[in-house]
Amino acid sequence: MDAGEYLEAAVRDVLTAAEPRVDDQVGHAALLLAVAGALDEADRLVTQWLARTERPVAALAADPVRARAWAMLFEAWGARPDWAEGLPPLDLDAEERAHTVSLRRPVSDLEGVLPPGPVAEVVKHVAPARPDRVRTALAEGDLELWASLAGPHPDVATLAATRALAPALVAGADPLGLRDWAPGCAGALVAALHERYPPDLGSWPELIAAILRLRGGVTPPPPASESAIRSAELRLGVSLPEDHREFLRTCDGLPADVVFPRLLGTADLRAEDGVVVLSDPAVLLLSSGNVVEVDPVLGTTVHPSFRAALVQHATLLAQAT
Repeated sequence: MDAGEYLEAAVRDVLTAAEPRVDDQVGHAALLLAVAGALDEADRLVTQWLARTERPVAALAADPVRARAWAMLFEAWGARPDWAEGLPPLDLDAEERAHTVSLRRPVSDLEGVLPPGPVAEVVKHVAPARPDRVRTALAEGDLELWASLAGPHPDVATLAATRALAPALVAGADPLGLRDWAPGCAGALVAALHERYPPDLGSWPELIAAILRLRGGVTPPPPASESAIRSAELRLGVSLPEDHREFLRTCDGLPADVVFPRLLGTADLRAEDGVVVLSDPAVLLLSSGNVVEVDPVLGTTVHPSFRAALVQHATLLAQAT
C-alpha cells in the first residue's frame, strides 16, 4: 500500500465524510496501526475518537471480522484497554473455527460481478471456484506472502482475526513495514478529529481547568483583582482586551508548559513600542487587538484573540494525550 495516499484519503474522510464513513476509517486505521505493532498508537486514536464523538465503540467494529480481530489481538496482548469494554464479548474458539472456514472458502471469478440477488446466488454455486491466494497465505501463516498479495487496500481485519498470527503481530512482526509511520498516522488522524469535532471548552474557568488537567494537574495562581488589572493597564498605557481581562480575573498568569511559555500576570506584563508582551519568553504579543504567536520553527501565527491562542494550546495538549 502507498502509506501517503492512504493517510491523505483517511484524513480527508475524517474531515468531510458522513459520520459512518468517519467511524469506518478510524476503525480501519486503528487496526492498521495495531497490525504494525503500534498498539499504543491504535489505543490513542480510538481514545481520541471516543472523546471527540462520544459514539459507542462498537461503531468501530460493526463488521464481525473487525470485532473478531480486536478480540484476537487482545488475547495475544494479554490485556484490554479501557475502551474495549464497549466491545461485545466473543467465544474465541468459535470465532477461530469460523475464521478458519472463511480463510479456506473458495472464491469465484464471477463473485461481486452480479448485484446481490437470486441470480447471483445461483451463479455463486455453479461457477468455477478457486482458492483465494490472499486468505490462503493467512491460513498457512505466511505473512510475507500475504503482504506481497494484499494490494493497495490490505484487509487488516482478516489478518488480525487470524488467531495463530495475532501473537506475531502484537510482538511487532509489522508485515506491511508501517511501524515508523504509525505515530505520524495516528497524529494526523487525531488532529483531523479535533478539527472536525472541536472541544467545547466553555467559560474561562472551564478552559483554564481543562488546560491544567491536560498538563497534569498544575495549580494555577489566584485571580487578579480589578485594581491590579487597572494598575497594569495604566502602567502599560493600553486597555487590555476584555478576554484577556477575563483570563486575569480567572488566574493571574500561568506557569510554563513544555510546549507553551509562561503567561505573565498583571505585575509582569510589559509594553515595548506599543506592543504588549504577554509571555516569557516573549513569543506571545498583543498588537492591534490581535495576539501574535512567534515560533522560530513553525513561523508566526496571528490569533484573533487571547482566548483563541489558549484554545489552540488546549487542543494541542489534548491531541498529544
